[in-house]
Amino acid sequence: MKINRGTLSINSPAFEHGRRMPDDQSTNGKGTSPALAWTGVPDGTRSYALVAHDPDAPLIDGFTHWVLYNIPATVTSLPEGGGAEHTQGTNSRGAAGWTPAAPPPGHGTHCYYFHLYALDAELDLREGLSMAELLPTIDPHVINQARVVGTYSND
Repeated sequence: MKINRGTLSINSPAFEHGRRMPDDQSTNGKGTSPALAWTGVPDGTRSYALVAHDPDAPLIDGFTHWVLYNIPATVTSLPEGGGAEHTQGTNSRGAAGWTPAAPPPGHGTHCYYFHLYALDAELDLREGLSMAELLPTIDPHVINQARVVGTYSND
């Protein structure tokens, strides 16, 4: 990974970093992915990848909610429920697209990490890559990364 010490930053108009995501991003609401936007694009960015992951899920590797890549460098935001126009990877349910937040009742508050990776290449990766397949593939091309964290609980 070649880190460009730029100021890449990602946020969501739906929630503040470290705060509760709205019910719309969960199975208690519409179940849509949150709107996301990023700034401080590093020089040399040719594309992006995005992974949303819940490390608090009661599974060995947590739960991957969303894998999205081949996002052109000209894109700096995704609307609520967006992303289908980009290449979808496979979430932990084995499906494409966003899996809504749904922590088990009584399991406490879960953190949902939205990792954005700025890449120095347009990799034209096939559809359906899991997080475990995507990350080593993009690693040599990552020039910067940012994350925003939302939380959710069914308690």
